[in-house]
Order: sequence, then C-alpha cells, then structure tokens
Amino acid sequence: MIRTQLTLSVNNREHEVWVRNDRTLLDVLHDDLGMPDVRYGCAEGVCGTCTVLLDGEPVSACTMYAVQAEGHEVVTLRGWSDPREDPHPLQKRFLERGASQCGFCTAGVLLTAATLAQRNPTATRDEIRYELVGNLCRCTGYQAIVDAVEDYLRTPTEQAAEKGEAP
Repeated sequence: MIRTQLTLSVNNREHEVWVRNDRTLLDVLHDDLGMPDVRYGCAEGVCGTCTVLLDGEPVSACTMYAVQAEGHEVVTLRGWSDPREDPHPLQKRFLERGASQCGFCTAGVLLTAATLAQRNPTATRDEIRYELVGNLCRCTGYQAIVDAVEDYLRTPTEQAAEKGEAP
C-alpha cells in the first residue's frame, strides 16, 4: 500500500504524519494524532459523530481521505473550544438545556450548530432542525438540542462578545 507524508494543520498546529492513502481523516485524527473528541460512529457519513470543521465548514471525517485534508485547516471540538478555558456560550446553553446527555454526538452537533450560528444567526427552529439533520442523537429526542441552539441564537450579547464586539 502506498504511504504518503502529510502535513496536516489541525487546531492551529502542524502535524507531520505518514499515512496509507486509504486512511480516512477520522482514522488519522483519532488513532494517529490521539484526538478523542473525533469519534467513530457509522463510518458512512450519516451520523455526524466524526464531524470536524474543514476550512470552517462541517464535514464528516469518516468520508474523506486524510490526504485530501492537506493544505486545509482542520478544527476539532478541542480546537473550537479549549477545555481548559470557560465553556463556549453555545456549550453553556447545551448544559442548561440538558442537550448533551451521553455526549457521544455532542462534538459534531456543537460544531454544526456553531457553523449555523455564523452563517445564519437568525435561523428559525425549522432551519436549525434542517441544519442538524446529519447529526444523530439517541438520548435527547432533539428537542433539547434545538432549544439550546435557539437560546444561543436569541442571545445577541453572547454572540457579540464571542466576536469581540461591544454588546
């Protein structure tokens, strides 16, 4: 099997790795780079568990080869919100609303919801549901997740503070 040396930019750090060309981005992030916040789920791109941001857009890491990520910026949940710092306001809404129960789907849901908030800060409940359709959750029934995202979108002072603007 052919192996390729890659430089992957993940969470603002460069990583030099040798990979087989058939290895997914999920395999390399989770197994080779030791990033447990990128999880294995369906391996078919339908559950959203392995969602990462690629140049700011959510993608399923299980559906792309690692070699395809070279030259792009990859962000995982830990790169989006450092666990050593205060939780992101969206994470706080998830905690308040009970939108994260077992936590298995949470990383993908948060990254997808954060992207929605940037792209469409006035999204309706239906638009929130539509955006999150690729993230499966077996614990919450989705109501708490949609409520948390809606609460976050309806709190402009949190979004302004996140962007460094005055409320």
